[in-house]
Amino acid sequence: MSPSKPARPASDAKEGWGSRLGVILAVAGSAVGLGNFLRFPGQAVQNGGGAFMVPYFLALVLVGIPIGWMEWTLARYGGRKGFHSAPGILGVAGRGRVARYLGVLGVLIPVVIAMYYVLIESWCLRYFVDYARGAIDLGSDPVHYIDNSRAFFTRITGADDDGLLRKDGTLHGSVVFWLITLLVNLVFVWRGLSKGIELFCRLAMPVMAVAAVIVLVRVLTLGTPDPLHPERNVVAGLGFMWNPDFSKLRLFDTWLAAAGQIFFSLSVGFGVIINYASYLRKEDDVILSGLTAAATNEVFEVGFGGLITITAAFIFLGASGATGSSFGIGFNTLPVVFEHMGAAGRVTGAVWFFMLFLAAITSSLSMLQPAIAFLHEALGMPRPRAVLWLGLLVFTGSLWVIYYSKDLKALDTMDFWVGTFLIFVMAGVQAVIFSWVMGVDRGMAEAHLGAQIRIPRVFRYVFRYVTPAFLLVIFIGFSVQSLPASVKAVLSSAVAAKTTLFVLGIAALLAALVRVGERKWRHEGLDLDGRLSADEEAR
Repeated sequence: MSPSKPARPASDAKEGWGSRLGVILAVAGSAVGLGNFLRFPGQAVQNGGGAFMVPYFLALVLVGIPIGWMEWTLARYGGRKGFHSAPGILGVAGRGRVARYLGVLGVLIPVVIAMYYVLIESWCLRYFVDYARGAIDLGSDPVHYIDNSRAFFTRITGADDDGLLRKDGTLHGSVVFWLITLLVNLVFVWRGLSKGIELFCRLAMPVMAVAAVIVLVRVLTLGTPDPLHPERNVVAGLGFMWNPDFSKLRLFDTWLAAAGQIFFSLSVGFGVIINYASYLRKEDDVILSGLTAAATNEVFEVGFGGLITITAAFIFLGASGATGSSFGIGFNTLPVVFEHMGAAGRVTGAVWFFMLFLAAITSSLSMLQPAIAFLHEALGMPRPRAVLWLGLLVFTGSLWVIYYSKDLKALDTMDFWVGTFLIFVMAGVQAVIFSWVMGVDRGMAEAHLGAQIRIPRVFRYVFRYVTPAFLLVIFIGFSVQSLPASVKAVLSSAVAAKTTLFVLGIAALLAALVRVGERKWRHEGLDLDGRLSADEEAR
């Protein structure tokens, strides 16, 4: 077969989005997840409240949106070359094997995150079901609400001990709901892009918006429920969230937290967008689509997550209840808030956790698709078989997280090394490939094909200099502040060490599959190293 024109496997033509709105909602659904409603409010309160929004929006403009545009553009370019997986796309855009093997991160990151994300998702389903049937009872004494709420969370997550059986001989509280959640994910992924992922996101996103509005209205109309604490009201709750503490801007941690939140909230560096956008046609817009997906995410994060969680917690529990970790606020504190609401709290709690469940699924579906595309692309697996093998891998990894559930050690290890550290690396790789290997001029020309709006010229300098420098500073600060302690934590914990080796084993497997895929792609005549000129591509 002549290499003058890239061949596209016939089965690729079966995959694609049903509409432009569908891909925008799918990308937005990937971004809108638990981080919007749980992680963002906690990060904001801990890092200066309103002052946090200064580095947050700077990171959005200088890192989040630019890398999002890079991913959309690289993906569509790689898709036109016949590739839909991160190794293939980055290999052709990065012109060689080094970029192709770095592209393994674009498969590893979503797969490993899915392993523990599906489990967290199942907690949301469990809470929804228990609220819907009135099974959550925190007792009759408000003094003990928070302790009873923590005990319930510990019981269903198994955070008090390892193993699938609890000390009293009962089954781990997450197992049944975890299996249901995993099955739901695999069914929709098995149905494909348009009939599975797109269909679910088109239905789920509006429902999530309605549910968020219902809870938001309920929170903003609470008034002053406790006459003994008149200072705990809606206005004060909003002030607690948004009043700026500008002294926090002097701390590097605040800027690091803001940039990290942008990565989580927009799903940049996850390997998801680079797969999703690869199914677009050459004339399909990527600039306005990327901006629309980012804006949709910000509405859910800042507009809903930022107004609901902390405000409600402050009204009933004061400042002490409105601070803490994402899990602490979402699964320990908010049930106490709903308990204080009386009969209405049961309905509000059910709506809230149903919304979180939908938000989590729209994200986890996106985490499974890149690996399915990779298995099809590298090994020629039909979608059903790829879903089966991926399901077994995610099942194994998720089972690992459930088994080593004491203090959520395995989950936290995966979340740090893959869900934080490697995301920064992946984002940096894409920025370098787009700006310095493909080149900013060529990259922007590619982005403007079929574009309904144009990227402002100032972004030429943002793409080439500002975004890479921003990432480099963040990565160095991240490594200096967090890496030594994290390495020490791995070395001092058998579970953390075994979990890290487990992740490295998956990475090695994916790298080996890339090697297999290289032979297959060369045999098919694909331009896997991006050597063809624009004129040769046209021929």
